[in-house]
Amino acid sequence: QVQLVESGGGLVQAGGSLRLSCAASGFSLDYYTIGWFRQAPGKEREGVSCISRSGSIFHYPESVKGRVTISRDNAKNTVYLQMDNLRPEDTGVYYCARREYYCSAHEHDYEYWGQGTQVTVSS
Repeated sequence: QVQLVESGGGLVQAGGSLRLSCAASGFSLDYYTIGWFRQAPGKEREGVSCISRSGSIFHYPESVKGRVTISRDNAKNTVYLQMDNLRPEDTGVYYCARREYYCSAHEHDYEYWGQGTQVTVSS
């Protein structure tokens, strides 16, 4: 059974850092691409970052470039999203999702989703 479980969210002050985790089970990260998305209140879900099964990395919104790092630990079957210098506009629910092929910023390209973890950045 494919499962993705996010953790690591919380309340942090602007300028702080968080590391989100996406623990995968039921499949091996060696063969799949993982994307991170976020959804702010009242807004559509948007792609944040992605690491492909071959290790290619993409960051999507200009606002996060230089502030996020995505990495993968295949031994733990877990993908991490390190977020630094957080801003109030980073607030939202963060999701990880799986797809079979190359990275995509479009949520409809992903097959399986986690339940999300809340990130709140106070000013």
